Amino acid sequence: MRVSVFNHFSTLSYVIFCLPFRPVYWLGNDTLRVSAALFAENRRRLCKGLKAKDGVVPKSVVVLQGGEQKQRYCTDTDVLFRQESFFHWAFGVTEPDCYGAIDVDSGKSILFVPKLPESYATWMGEIFTKEHFKAKYAVDEVQYTCDIADVLSNLKPAVLLTLRGRNTDSGSICREASFEGISRYTERDGLSCLISICVCSRLIKTDMELEVLRYTNRISSEAHKLIMKHVKPGQKEYEMESLFQHYCYNKGGMRHTSYTCICGTGNNGSILHYGHAGAPNDKTIADGDMCLFDMGGEYYCYSSDITCSFPANGKFTPDQRAIYEAVLKSSRTVMAAIKPGVKWTDMHRLTDRVHLEELVKIGILTGSVEDMLKVHLGSVFMPHGLGHLLGIDVHDVGGYPEGVERIDEPGLRSLRMGRLVQERMVLTVEPGIYFINHLLDQALANPAQSCFINNQVLARFRGFGGVRIEDDIAVTADGIELLTCVPRTVEEIEAFMADSAKPFSPVTSSETF
Repeated sequence: MRVSVFNHFSTLSYVIFCLPFRPVYWLGNDTLRVSAALFAENRRRLCKGLKAKDGVVPKSVVVLQGGEQKQRYCTDTDVLFRQESFFHWAFGVTEPDCYGAIDVDSGKSILFVPKLPESYATWMGEIFTKEHFKAKYAVDEVQYTCDIADVLSNLKPAVLLTLRGRNTDSGSICREASFEGISRYTERDGLSCLISICVCSRLIKTDMELEVLRYTNRISSEAHKLIMKHVKPGQKEYEMESLFQHYCYNKGGMRHTSYTCICGTGNNGSILHYGHAGAPNDKTIADGDMCLFDMGGEYYCYSSDITCSFPANGKFTPDQRAIYEAVLKSSRTVMAAIKPGVKWTDMHRLTDRVHLEELVKIGILTGSVEDMLKVHLGSVFMPHGLGHLLGIDVHDVGGYPEGVERIDEPGLRSLRMGRLVQERMVLTVEPGIYFINHLLDQALANPAQSCFINNQVLARFRGFGGVRIEDDIAVTADGIELLTCVPRTVEEIEAFMADSAKPFSPVTSSETF
């Protein structure tokens, strides 16, 4: 298996720059130019998938509703808008309150935009014409949302296909398109087929999508490296969050992060979703703390998800080194095993095995690893899943297709994907070892698990926090492409943090794990 690290000026960069569509999204300077061709290709793939689907009748029309501009509670203060993901995948539209229609037989695309009041020009800026949006988004036609019922009626669709179903990752119901006059269409996706085809299409990334994901990883990797250069005991965790966000926006044009930043230091590194409103990255970083910084920038709705773990003072203690290298070993072992056709659940189990073997070497555990696996001891130290799909959503759709159920076992029940690995999937690989008092106390109270734990050695790690190493990968025909590029070995991290003038040299495509 060969692992390669991307080159930003690759042939795919050439494709995305030079396709015969004007850039639909570019924030100037060195930010990535994204062509409207990306979304035209997604619509083409969607229509192809629908035509191949049994039961989809001729003259079907897809109707998608974009996200709405919302205000903060009962105020008139706008919440920063981010487009609804399925709509963005198909149209790439940045404006709120839009709809899109696609004639499945012909592939014809119609974008519906709001008809804005004259006052908009005073408060919000120029009111653009329909021709402006037609050129910007490379669609076949643009109409106003107030006319959607009449425009669709003129198409004489046999059936309207709307999103109807559940996002299996979040458990939330997808928002089905709704507009005044839709009730006249009695035939509306009785098969609920649109969501399944959309999900299958989003699951496999095109060349152009991969290029945007390479970009988000490059910028986010550089932001993580900047933090490694600047972190010092005495600073606040939120200062690191701020520095990450500043770099991603300033250098990469990333106004959004992919998720709430996690900046856990010391024991906070054992809180898996730290950084929320009740624990807002507000601890003072102490000398000797391990840092667990899980942050990813988002460009044009495409995500990244990277975690770096390192000592705040730049020098690993023996215990920190032992835990870190245990996680690094599992990361590299799993990445060496990933290729099309492997079971993602097997990759999670492989991670558990490596962790348990390493914890035995450290002395925290003792006994047979095979017997430890039978009582799910690995989930005490890594209660989350190995990783997840990545794309327009940080926890991207498609992890559990119809007929595939989550395995109801500790650890595996939190795994966000049950599919076989396929070429062109983009995934996170994020093994971790944590010392979570709640789970440790439960294990010590459970005779089936406590018999393997050396409590005297374990006591040394109470308050340690945790180590997570998270990389983003694209699956290739015979292995993976590593998208994330940060120092990973103990030696690389210590050297990088010690010498602020020394640039980091990433692995090249010739290096194998």
